[in-house]
Amino acid sequence: MSVWNEVVGQPQAVETLQRAVRGSVRGSEDQQAFTNSWLITGPPGSGRSTAAYAFAAALLCPNGGCGTCDSCIQVRQRSHPDLTAVVTETLIITIDTARELVARASRSPMNSNYRVIVVEDADRMMERTSNTLLKAIEEPEPTTVWVLCAPSVTDLLPTIRSRVRTIGLHSPAVEDVAALLVRRHAVTEEVALRAAAESQSHVGMAARLVTTPAAWERRDRALNGVLGLRTVGDAVRKAAEWVAIADEDGKAAAEDRDEKERQETFRSLGLDPNQTIPRQLRGVFRELEENQKRRAKRATLDGVDRILTDVQSLWRDTLMLQLDAGVRLVNETRRPEIESAARSGQPSSTMASIESISLVRERLAANVPPTLALEGLLVGYVARQTQA
Repeated sequence: MSVWNEVVGQPQAVETLQRAVRGSVRGSEDQQAFTNSWLITGPPGSGRSTAAYAFAAALLCPNGGCGTCDSCIQVRQRSHPDLTAVVTETLIITIDTARELVARASRSPMNSNYRVIVVEDADRMMERTSNTLLKAIEEPEPTTVWVLCAPSVTDLLPTIRSRVRTIGLHSPAVEDVAALLVRRHAVTEEVALRAAAESQSHVGMAARLVTTPAAWERRDRALNGVLGLRTVGDAVRKAAEWVAIADEDGKAAAEDRDEKERQETFRSLGLDPNQTIPRQLRGVFRELEENQKRRAKRATLDGVDRILTDVQSLWRDTLMLQLDAGVRLVNETRRPEIESAARSGQPSSTMASIESISLVRERLAANVPPTLALEGLLVGYVARQTQA
């Protein structure tokens, strides 16, 4: 079992990273393939963080990434002493986090030849935060390796992207994602193929669909009735339902984690969870609650974005039938309603609906309330449908 087995459908990227691992050994013939600063890009679900941690595990493993030794297991559990994993659960990476990373980057590794710092959402760094990391990335310690992850190179400042080696990932094939689901979660091939298709090859979402029935149920609820919307009232109600589903999805993901964090805080402070919190320690719990609220806000926005992606796939399927493109539908189980919508609409109006999703995302990025942004999307869709 190699650490690279989890990197689905990215043979060229894996080959490049494996060569870099070999080049990390002093005196290796592949020494030029290694550098200390990397950027892994790719669309959501392509496996950016999976590739980053596989690379980290291979660098830290005494066997080059066997996947079974203590070092590889520690990387998989994010507990390796020479691994720093930055997982952004709020809207931005703070400058305090960046300063802490710079401090860690200057330290020597404890058990391995390298200290690896993985920043999963490097695109969430503001300019000031990026500039804090700039020198550490530009002139890294010889034993420190930076691995940044972002959707595209344009999501980072030019000063950062000019100092890293970039590896681009692509969305893996549906069949590759399905094979991973069968291997990892022991589901049937039929279920795996449906999950891979409906997630649009998003590895993480596909895994969530096959392991969490409620997530699949929420996806179905979000898409139910969309193609049949014909009145402004229906559009407004559906937008409100979408926000409620996104909230529900976010709470389901965070509920257990929030409680575990609270219990761990009690333990770390030597308190009994049933006792009254001393006044001098209440600030610690207020800060925890604020962090959880910020994380919940991001979770809701991520849920809204996922709904937009699913709705876009529904309209994409409609357009493919209208154009007689002969391609596989993302939402094959909804073929009858998609065929009905394709017959009653025009390709131009369907294309306009698909393009309008980009505008909604821009509005959400500009802090427009999700309900208003989604209402605008669906009211526009209804207007185009009634004119058809």
